[in-house]
Amino acid sequence: MGIRKCPMKKNPQGENDFHPIRFMEAGIRALEGDENEKRFELSFSSEEPYTRWYGVEILDHSEGCMDLSRLQSMGVVLFNHNTNKVLGKVEKAWNEEQRGKAVISFDDDDEAEVIRKKVSGGTLKGVSVGYSVDAWEEVAAGKKSSDGRFTGPCYIAKKWTPLEISIVSVPADPTVGVGRTYESEKHTEGKSAELSLLERMIQVNENRISLQNH
Repeated sequence: MGIRKCPMKKNPQGENDFHPIRFMEAGIRALEGDENEKRFELSFSSEEPYTRWYGVEILDHSEGCMDLSRLQSMGVVLFNHNTNKVLGKVEKAWNEEQRGKAVISFDDDDEAEVIRKKVSGGTLKGVSVGYSVDAWEEVAAGKKSSDGRFTGPCYIAKKWTPLEISIVSVPADPTVGVGRTYESEKHTEGKSAELSLLERMIQVNENRISLQNH
């Protein structure tokens, strides 16, 4: 189908067309040295296929596909994608073996220190990345992508930009992120939030079973 701006059609469930957030258990590693207690290395993205409502999504990590300029120049580390909870900064970011990797450093304020201790102690292990996509390649079922690396059906992000890295507590769904757009800062409260979380966790198990059977 070639490169196109956006692969999504209107979601029949009335939700946003695209949730540009991905979760991964990143293997956060503290950097060695007495002066590095606030610095950690982690992975924030990969080419693992993600099942969205519109199909399977793949973030292409080939040369020129991932634009790291935003992270390199002004990248921040958030807690649960909350722009009001800045934990620190991205010191550097790079592409290594089809994975986005970064060195982050926590700030000195009390809130950041609380999260840093939980990361250092292994309580918090999850990382999620917020990103935007400028160009996609749609690959039909049974067909190969233009570079021959992927088999359809899938949508491949050929031009995409990581915007921020988040330390996350309990991701509602590691397949589709936290279930909201990057721009959205609204959180559902009360029983509706509990029901939404339950529905997402059920979907996690269904997606994992589906991926295991492929």
